[in-house]
Amino acid sequence: MSIKLDKVDIRLLQELQKDSSQSQRSLAEKINLSQNACWRRVKALQDAGVIRQHTVILDRDLLGASLVVFVMIRTRHHSTQWLTEFSEHISSIPEVVDFFRIGGEYDYMLKVVTQDLNSFDTVYRRLIATVELDTVTSFFAMEAIEEQRPITLTPSV
Repeated sequence: MSIKLDKVDIRLLQELQKDSSQSQRSLAEKINLSQNACWRRVKALQDAGVIRQHTVILDRDLLGASLVVFVMIRTRHHSTQWLTEFSEHISSIPEVVDFFRIGGEYDYMLKVVTQDLNSFDTVYRRLIATVELDTVTSFFAMEAIEEQRPITLTPSV
């Protein structure tokens, strides 16, 4: 299901993706709306679920969490019960920052952020400890060239 966005909504969302912490006044000025109209638009987008939350992007290197690993998982199990158990297990591992069910050669992809290889090994051992998996393959990121890019939006009206 998609929601209809006009050009003002798109400009508003583009600005919020750049910096969601900016003041309502600053946002309204950039979009060329009154503060009240801007607030109503933001509130409507929140109520519709378009804006789910406001977050902060942290500098992993400064925080000592510079290792990014993409973990590809293949399984022979595809039951609802197995997926529920697997999802709960993955959600209990805080170093897993993104978790996708995918199509293709693998069934699931995880993005793991941790301090170093030894820390990742601990995550890996925890990952394979509980739920039966067929294949686990890890790809280590050498450099984040672009990350957390804004979603491209187009008017739907």
